[in-house]
Amino acid sequence: MSGRKNIKLTTILYHACLSFVSFEKNNEMIRTALLLLFTLVVIPVFTYYFDDPLQPEIQSVLTGLFYIAGAIAVYCFVVGELTKNYSQVDKLWSISPLIYAWYIAHSVGYTERSVLMAVVVSLWGARLTYNFARRGGYSWKFWTGEEDYRWPVLREMAPLNRPWVFSLFNLLFISGYQNALILLFTLPALYAVQTNTPLNWLDYTAAFFVLFFVVIEFIADQQQYDFQTEKHRRIKAGIPLEGKYEKGFVAEGLWSVVRHPNYMAEQSVWISFYFFSVAASGNWLNWSVSGALLLVILFKGSSDFSENISAGKYPDYKEYQQKVPRFIPFTK
Repeated sequence: MSGRKNIKLTTILYHACLSFVSFEKNNEMIRTALLLLFTLVVIPVFTYYFDDPLQPEIQSVLTGLFYIAGAIAVYCFVVGELTKNYSQVDKLWSISPLIYAWYIAHSVGYTERSVLMAVVVSLWGARLTYNFARRGGYSWKFWTGEEDYRWPVLREMAPLNRPWVFSLFNLLFISGYQNALILLFTLPALYAVQTNTPLNWLDYTAAFFVLFFVVIEFIADQQQYDFQTEKHRRIKAGIPLEGKYEKGFVAEGLWSVVRHPNYMAEQSVWISFYFFSVAASGNWLNWSVSGALLLVILFKGSSDFSENISAGKYPDYKEYQQKVPRFIPFTK
């Protein structure tokens, strides 16, 4: 690629960013959604454009992954529209990466690195699937189950309170963006199989940290599950909420270190997973980093929205926000 082309692309992206910042500046919710959609295009294209081209056989695997992800997105959109349960992506969030990782491993002949990456993804997926299932996320009527509490809130907010607008939001963000993101943060598995370099210390380090943060997620989700189960038991039994239950939200254990230990760990899982691609290629920065970057942006926006809801429900939540950092421990 010539330097002139690099400068031209950079200039186009710069002006697009300026235009985006000025767009809909009075509607924060729309700006957040547009930012996520904008970065979904810009970051992967930008990073891919400036990296080495894929080998033909790897490009073929990527094309197959696109077809699978596209089919999943269409399924989520159609089922969500028919049932009005818009958590179809949530049901598959912990399953789709397993499909992608094992599809890649199969396509390249189950090399050591591809199998190791697929195994750690499977362990991550098994834990998250279990946690989602015990909260009522799945049902024998596969299209039903618990719906993310944020979608009903969004459906009541203008302009998403118009059915056709929310359907468009479902198409572009809930089904489209999220499924594209799931594929993207799994793609270090594809980048890593371009070479035949043997497993090294960085592979084992990446695997260790993926599993370490999976354990952190398990502990955080268990603490939240225990708290909410007991809180709702007391409410149902007519027992006054006292002590730590009086606040209404969990603020003990890992939740006293950061406000979203599960979100922190989830981001860290996929940042750690990215380093498999570094171990294989020796390139500390490559295009497969785009998924981890986009996931960080998503969790920033998602936690903003969740915290706005929590601050409106629980009087003590704003004080909690001031005392406890969001994602990174000991930053306040």
